[in-house]
Amino acid sequence: MENYLIVLFRNKIRYKILKKYITYKRAKIFFDNLIKKNEEVIFEKRFINGEPVVFEIGLVERSSSQLLPVYITDEIGRNIRVRMEDSSLTLANISIFKEEEEIFDLQSKSKITVPQLIKKYFKGTEIKMVSSLNNKVIVQNNLNFSIFSLKNEEESKRLIDSMTSHFLKIKRGDCIFVKDNSVAQKKYLYKILCENGFDKKMLYRKFTTYPQSQSK
Repeated sequence: MENYLIVLFRNKIRYKILKKYITYKRAKIFFDNLIKKNEEVIFEKRFINGEPVVFEIGLVERSSSQLLPVYITDEIGRNIRVRMEDSSLTLANISIFKEEEEIFDLQSKSKITVPQLIKKYFKGTEIKMVSSLNNKVIVQNNLNFSIFSLKNEEESKRLIDSMTSHFLKIKRGDCIFVKDNSVAQKKYLYKILCENGFDKKMLYRKFTTYPQSQSK
């Protein structure tokens, strides 16, 4: 019987079980590796169906007692004791977890993650220009334009900031990130994108609402 579970929590509620182990040692190794790998997430999910969301990963033991209480720090710095809804489970460890956000690729009409975006659209050594326009992020590589749609304007700006930090971290210098959201900059983007065949109504849209059944 598996005595240890790796559990993903969403807004303090158990969301799904990721892995089960018989021994604590193997469970702890998986938990630690997962936390370390999670540091590589570039753009984490912060909203689901318009509501703020916080993910946490926990190492849970099947046990009837917990000798030492486990605490987490909430958004305003308070220490909150973690209690399991099932008395047969106790929490051995917990940590904030960054779930990969997905953005909508208008070229392929599908959702992709930021690592997939970088791999597919940031090829070559030419200088790429990355800009935000309403709820969209535009990648210009030579004369080719690619557009990606996010949930709202704030998310498109956050993506620009996240990618800027990531490229600085990995010392990649072939991208220029434009944070200018002035009227003049928007007019320029509307003009050049329309000239390249993009629909003006789509460009003017400021938010995207995905059907609830498609959200993760």
